[in-house]
Amino acid sequence: MRYRLDTVRQNTRFVVKNSILAGLALQDLAAIGEFFEPIILRERMVLQEPRRQLDHVYFVDSGLVSHRIVAAGTILETAVIGYRGAVGAVLFGGYLATHQSVVAIPGSAHRILVEDLRRVIDDRPGIRDHLLKYVQALALHCAQSGLCGVRHDREKRIASWLCLASDAVDARVLPVTHDYLSSVLGLRRAGVTETLIRFEDQGVIRKMRGVLQIDERKCLEQKACGCYKLISDGYAVLEAAAADK
Repeated sequence: MRYRLDTVRQNTRFVVKNSILAGLALQDLAAIGEFFEPIILRERMVLQEPRRQLDHVYFVDSGLVSHRIVAAGTILETAVIGYRGAVGAVLFGGYLATHQSVVAIPGSAHRILVEDLRRVIDDRPGIRDHLLKYVQALALHCAQSGLCGVRHDREKRIASWLCLASDAVDARVLPVTHDYLSSVLGLRRAGVTETLIRFEDQGVIRKMRGVLQIDERKCLEQKACGCYKLISDGYAVLEAAAADK
């Protein structure tokens, strides 16, 4: 479910699609909203690079961002970020990014300069506390993904990724390819193709050119490892806060 909160500021209707922002008190949302800049997220757009200074924090409204570790010319995705999340929100310990964040599915976001965000949260501790809940959820996501990559089999990992990506974009149609899944999950392409064919034969998904459609979501969740539920539960705190506003 997509949480929305309408507020009027200077005779302009500001529709909040991001779950983090939707969970803020109206006064806190108005305070941080003064500094927002809307931005289109284009495919393959790089939002942050490791060991580079962070300029902005991006609160994602739609689309999907791949949060990944880059080393020795290889990548490993540690989280997918959609409308429930933000890119660059782990800045509270410093200004340097530790991950690369790349737009996988086009969408939109509202961004804020790091310095502006730090000033706002210094004045409004409620914003800081709420953002830290997200930082904790993202940290759990990254840690659990690392464990999943070395402990769980290919089928469980692919099922978990599809569930998490579907949750992140609030849709059952995902414009991703076999090559993409192979790249971000560190799996052989032939193995990814074999697993997806098996899922399709079982009626769980449908493969079309450059697109995967989830037909039996409950069945897909059953195929996923326990990591999916642990990660999903971590974000549920934010969604519950948004629902209460």
